[in-house]
Amino acid sequence: MTDRAVVVVRAGALTTVQDLGRTGYAHLGVPRSGALDPAAVRLVNRLVGNPESAAVLETTVDGCALRPRRAVTVAVGGAPCPVRVDGRPAAWGTAVRVPAGSVLDIGAATRGLRAYVAVGGGIDVEPVLGSRSTDLLSGLGPAPLAVETVLPLGPDTGTETAVRGSVDAPPWPGPPDELVLRVRLGPRDDWFTDAALRTLVTRAYRVSSASNRIGLRLEGPVLDRAPHGELASEGMVLGAVQVPPDGRPVVFLADHPTTGGYPVVGVVRETDLGAVAQAVPGTPVRFTPVR
Repeated sequence: MTDRAVVVVRAGALTTVQDLGRTGYAHLGVPRSGALDPAAVRLVNRLVGNPESAAVLETTVDGCALRPRRAVTVAVGGAPCPVRVDGRPAAWGTAVRVPAGSVLDIGAATRGLRAYVAVGGGIDVEPVLGSRSTDLLSGLGPAPLAVETVLPLGPDTGTETAVRGSVDAPPWPGPPDELVLRVRLGPRDDWFTDAALRTLVTRAYRVSSASNRIGLRLEGPVLDRAPHGELASEGMVLGAVQVPPDGRPVVFLADHPTTGGYPVVGVVRETDLGAVAQAVPGTPVRFTPVR
């Protein structure tokens, strides 16, 4: 039994292993998956001296708690949240040393939804198709965390004898008060009325509580179709804005299906999607058209 591991003491509402995702397998029906907020993953990994692509933990709403079997360096980023080691307050957004056998508790998000926990050496679960990410849609990768799950760690990065808090910690913008998503119309914008297209880019929506890692579901005005039949299934991409029969847009996120039969009115720029990871239900959403 290796001591380079952490044991789950509290799993939280939904905590998964994520890295920067698996690409190149859409033709096999496998989505990219990966962290919803990749910028946060890159930052917390740098803070502990890991490669930016190392696997981390993505928590949802109420955090998690871990007990390392040996002393480790950790960093928590993404959604602001309280961090404690054996009940004592510790720093968020910088590297922290956690002794062997101590309990690292990542509390509930005070703003936003998802926190990211990097551990020196990275979470070293078995990769599937080149990624350690949990894919909730296909079931690939490790299962969401449960109490007493043992997570192996990668080799010592050489930074675990020092805390790396000064490596880089630029001001973090924080969870958005309003999402502004740049969208390029198409490929099926001709399936919607002119009035519907104006509605999409001039009216406000709100994040639905039914949103998840598969898609950002929106509440708000309905987009009416022009007279058309039904589409054969087509390939779907990250950021696709699909409109199901109820007329309310869904923005596809990391665990999205690779095909779908509802028309895609536009595609959101990938660089805008990181903020979606932290958008709580009720957050206003606006689409702005780009070419």
